[in-house]
Amino acid sequence: MEKEYSLSQESILEQLETTEAGLTSEQAAQRLEKYGPNKLKEAEKATLFQKFLAQLKDPMLIILMIAAGVSALTGMLSGENEWAEVIIIMAVVLLNAILGVIQESKAEAAIEALQTMTAATCKVLRDGKMVIMHSDELVPGDVVLLEAGDAVPADGRLLESASLKIEEAALTGESVPVNKVIEALGVDTEADVPLGDRKNMCYMGSTVVYGRGKAVITRTGMDTEMGKIAGVLAATEDEQTPLQRKLDQLGKALSWIVLGICVFIFGFNLFMARAQLAVQGHALSVILETFMVAVSLAVAAIPEGLATVVTVVLSIGVTNMSKRNAVIRRLTAVETLGCTQVICSDKTGTLTQNKMTVVEHMGDGELVATAMALCSDAALNEQDQAEGEPTECALVNFACKLGLKKQDLEAKTPRVDEAPFDSGRKMMSTVHAVNGNFVQYTKGGPDVILQRCTHYWENGKTEPMTDAKREEIMAANKAMADKALRVLAAAMRFWDEKPADNTPEYLEQELIFVGLTGMIDPVRPEVKAAIEECRAAGIRPVMITGDHKDTAVAIAKELGIITDASEAITGAELDNISDDEICEFVKKYGVYARVQPEHKTRIVTAWKANGAITAMTGDGVNDAPSIKSADIGVGMGITGTDVTKNVADMVLADDNFATIVAAVGEGRRIYDNIRKAIQFLLASNMSEVLGVFFASILGFTLLNPVHLLFINLVTDCFPALALGMEKAEPDTMTRPPRNSKDGIFAGGLGFDVIYQGVLVTAITIGAYLVGSFMEFNADAAGWFGKLVAEGSSGHGMTMAFLTMSMCEIFHSFNMRSQRKSVFTLKGQNVVLWAAMLGSLLLTTAVIEVPFLANAFGFTMIGWTEYGIAMGLAILVIPVVETVKFIQRLFTKK
Repeated sequence: MEKEYSLSQESILEQLETTEAGLTSEQAAQRLEKYGPNKLKEAEKATLFQKFLAQLKDPMLIILMIAAGVSALTGMLSGENEWAEVIIIMAVVLLNAILGVIQESKAEAAIEALQTMTAATCKVLRDGKMVIMHSDELVPGDVVLLEAGDAVPADGRLLESASLKIEEAALTGESVPVNKVIEALGVDTEADVPLGDRKNMCYMGSTVVYGRGKAVITRTGMDTEMGKIAGVLAATEDEQTPLQRKLDQLGKALSWIVLGICVFIFGFNLFMARAQLAVQGHALSVILETFMVAVSLAVAAIPEGLATVVTVVLSIGVTNMSKRNAVIRRLTAVETLGCTQVICSDKTGTLTQNKMTVVEHMGDGELVATAMALCSDAALNEQDQAEGEPTECALVNFACKLGLKKQDLEAKTPRVDEAPFDSGRKMMSTVHAVNGNFVQYTKGGPDVILQRCTHYWENGKTEPMTDAKREEIMAANKAMADKALRVLAAAMRFWDEKPADNTPEYLEQELIFVGLTGMIDPVRPEVKAAIEECRAAGIRPVMITGDHKDTAVAIAKELGIITDASEAITGAELDNISDDEICEFVKKYGVYARVQPEHKTRIVTAWKANGAITAMTGDGVNDAPSIKSADIGVGMGITGTDVTKNVADMVLADDNFATIVAAVGEGRRIYDNIRKAIQFLLASNMSEVLGVFFASILGFTLLNPVHLLFINLVTDCFPALALGMEKAEPDTMTRPPRNSKDGIFAGGLGFDVIYQGVLVTAITIGAYLVGSFMEFNADAAGWFGKLVAEGSSGHGMTMAFLTMSMCEIFHSFNMRSQRKSVFTLKGQNVVLWAAMLGSLLLTTAVIEVPFLANAFGFTMIGWTEYGIAMGLAILVIPVVETVKFIQRLFTKK
């Protein structure tokens, strides 16, 4: 279809074979089959084989493959022709790559699922009814309804425009919103009208910033103007959290340290073996064996499972949050949530139930109800229940209870023009035809309405406004507000003919005051407990609302956000505070009433300037800047506009404040568990490094690369993953938020890693020496010299493997809490017990099953050695418990 902007409304509807009432479901299904989904083409995803090859590029796996090659070469040169170690190493490489592919695929699936949960929706007329559906289901010929805050879902020709303004910067680069019209353009010329001048069109990628409208969809998907520009939409880039970036840096640092140690060990061992190097035919074999020791050190030092564990724990945490109505749109939010110090929340729908009900009114009841119902966009459904914006629903339901159904009122007095509501002036006006004349109804905040009233309606007639009447109205307003009611005022104006101009400035003057309505939105029952939990967790709750100050104070006091009215301030008062002063002022106030969207940004900026990690909620299009500037931007899933959801870090599926607090608790739990896993893995790897290093210095081989691989990928990985599923500790939400600038090793974690690594090293070398002594017991006096001469001990290596494996498994139970005694924790980590049992069975199988023991180079050990190894391994629990006890005493002091 060419130049749809030049066609009349009738022509465009005819060409698209549709009507202003939209398509039927059957027509839409046929067109969806024909045109495909309304989404831009995505970059092609890597195949499974490509993902597998990418996994093999990992430096750790490359080192292992080199080790396998060297092991094979050593076997051939020695004539032993043993391929067991080579096969095991290559099997580990393949298994690691396959697991990596599986994890990557699961992560992609999880991200796609979350994207589906936060997918853009639109309001469409289907089968003559308005339905909300995913934007990718739109087809040409669909009729969509647009209002402030909506993202335009596809290209369309406008059929209605009520002060509609659309921001099209993404397409045209023009930042000023475009005033939209419905008349045909470019009818008298063959030249194309530039994209930015097609004022009767709306385009995918643009945003409605004011007013409302209706459009018929002309193009979808790649046929849209956005599709032509984009060509191919790049897949979402992987986003790393600060913690993941720190771990990457740690990995790189570890690699350099390991390289240095490996070079040192390689050189030192060659120096010690210089006599053997001089023997003809031995040099290459000695060099290769020395290289394998260095490779063992590299394998021991690098925590292969660390990145996987962090990714899996984050993924599981994000999934759990989504089940609790907190949809995380950016992984960084999970980490930042645990640091949150201030939560700035909207009142309506978040702290309250968003079920407004009119409970009081002032003035002629029927006239007030008529004015309020007609001056709203909510409508009654078949069950006579209003649907639309909550406040307007309350007004329409109020009229319905008085026998004034909105559809009947509109039939008698149809709307012919309007000045839509906007948060700047806090009013809305509609113009209606009645018996050849016209009447205007205006509703809004009592203060702004009253300023524009020159008369008032009483006893069926108009009277001039007096100061006494103003005081009476404001007294009634305050009486309602003191009861925590939301108060709206209604006014009207008579016209002999339809107003020539529908701008607010023209319409909203010389009004006749009609009356007030007082409505209440009850607080959510779970929010008070959530506020108390915030306080206990060192988090400052702040209420921000457009409501009257008295109403806001009453609700805030009920919830425990403030205790005195002096802790509340209005937007007007905030305007009188300079940018230099505001940083100190925000600390004094817990309630901000009658605020405008720009005030929210000032409040967030001030808290951030104080160094506080701040969360900010919002739903309207004008809230987007404050949400974007907050450390945690929280969008509303029910009442939120597409614009706010798109810039938010987290979307609340239930618009509930308690969900934010629960998400903070979950964020703290996830971060704590990741630190536990990091501490466990790093301490385990340190014990392996130190063990291999000191054994090399002493002249014997503690463990081979294949043994260390088994420990890293089996004994360590599964308990680490299980630690990631640990329940929150009792004090998770009773301690202050952690400092966002804290590093990985903050809070004594670095010390813990070092002493626990040294402890496991000492226990493992002890077990090795015990095994060696028992193997060489025929010559007890010179057993150590024999060990050094032999270079290794089968019994010693087997006992060291068993002891290190079980020591790390037992140590994982220590890691259930960094400081608390494991014996005081309530409940059990079933997954950790399963990991322990599985690791114990696999470790025992590797030692006791003959063909596996031969493959790993182990010797059969008796029950005595087995018992000694287990006894040494379990020592890690009482020693760490003792250190924890001392640390707790030191912390108290």
